[in-house]
Amino acid sequence: MVQAIRIHVTGGPEVLRPEDIELAPPAPGEVRIRHRAIGLNFIDTYQRSGLYKLASLPAVLGMEGAGDVVAVGDGVTELRAGDRVAYGTELGGYAAERNIRADRLVPLPPVIAYETAAAMMLQGMTVRYLFREVFDVGPGTVMLFHAAAGGVGLIACQWARALGATMIGTAGSPEKAELARAHGCTHVIDYRRENFVERVRELTGGRGCDVVYDSIGRDTFPGSLDCLKPKGLWVSFGNASGPVPPFDLTQLKGSLFATRPSLMAYTATTEQLRANAADLFAQVEAGRIAIRVNQRYALADAEQAHRDLESRKTTGSSILVV
Repeated sequence: MVQAIRIHVTGGPEVLRPEDIELAPPAPGEVRIRHRAIGLNFIDTYQRSGLYKLASLPAVLGMEGAGDVVAVGDGVTELRAGDRVAYGTELGGYAAERNIRADRLVPLPPVIAYETAAAMMLQGMTVRYLFREVFDVGPGTVMLFHAAAGGVGLIACQWARALGATMIGTAGSPEKAELARAHGCTHVIDYRRENFVERVRELTGGRGCDVVYDSIGRDTFPGSLDCLKPKGLWVSFGNASGPVPPFDLTQLKGSLFATRPSLMAYTATTEQLRANAADLFAQVEAGRIAIRVNQRYALADAEQAHRDLESRKTTGSSILVV
């Protein structure tokens, strides 16, 4: 039997239920890993609430983690028992052990700790595809990045600084604003005290931004569109405040572009996944990006972890430890 957190129905954090579950031997092409740390992300809350529909229930949530291979299925040749591994795109992480496809794992470099990996795989790979593939961020880029003091946001602050971009971030308190600024965010807007659209216009001399990265959703729409320069790109990659309502394409005034990307689409093949992770690991190993694990919860306390995340009490990354 393996300790896990499952949901049998969708709903609030109270539906997260600690259980002991049977875990079959790894199937062909799979490996069994023992988690050392498990990542906590907003996508977990979307799946728990039913905003993102799961294929079936009951289900074990969690999209990222790090640990050790303890068994391999038939046909697996690249990994063996004892290997350190991490992943960031596969449902089923809220468990002490799990089976997972070998081709969705990446070898974990010795210099990167398990907790660091669990805290950065989904979030760090998200920043990588947002900055290197959705929009090619460089020294001339001016961006708006919402939730700059969150787990994804703090990685984005550092990566944007490394790329020489001008990053305007939003945060919900002076403390969070200072945190984002300390991590490299060029300008930070306290959205509880300032109108972020007006402030962006001031900071850009009325020109607007090349790209807006929006993980908030309903509360920042359509204001995010008003922060873009003509032919700018709005990247909607999350729904922390709820989904963006249906809108008329005429709101994309100024020949704006809009996209709704996902990490899964940008890491669909093993080659894409490992290229993304390799770039992320290189940034961390070079010291250009530091991962802040600011909240640690026992696996059995996943309900409280979800409550803290949804109430925006957290900063940086949060993990579950086994």
